[in-house]
Amino acid sequence: MLGVIITGHGGFASGMEKAMLQVLGGQPQVAAIDFPASSTTQQLEQQFVAALNEIDSGDGVVFITDLLGGSPFRVASTLAIPRADIEVITGANLQLVLEMMMEREELTPKEFCYQALICGHRGMTSLADEMQKKAADTSACEGI
Repeated sequence: MLGVIITGHGGFASGMEKAMLQVLGGQPQVAAIDFPASSTTQQLEQQFVAALNEIDSGDGVVFITDLLGGSPFRVASTLAIPRADIEVITGANLQLVLEMMMEREELTPKEFCYQALICGHRGMTSLADEMQKKAADTSACEGI
């Protein structure tokens, strides 16, 4: 099973982990690593390496980060580049985290990454768009 490291600025990772626990319960091979203002990128890298050693069962690891170009993303990327079994996803939302926790067992890191992007995009919507879709679905069903 893929290991997953959720990370981000402030309490992003621990918040996502708490929400995940509330909805799905405990998940194996998952680490949540926050990057508070008091931390350094060197400390973050040390935490990532420790987490990799703990959760990587040999099937690969995916980092789920909060912000493209932010320190958690950059540090994860430096660890991922030399390894074919690590992927980094950024711009995470709770829908992505929850759905992908349920899907990861049979996926490679690359497959996980591809599906996570689809899932994350699907999770981004608005009330107006959802109401418009519902209205279109209702009118399509009215037929002759």
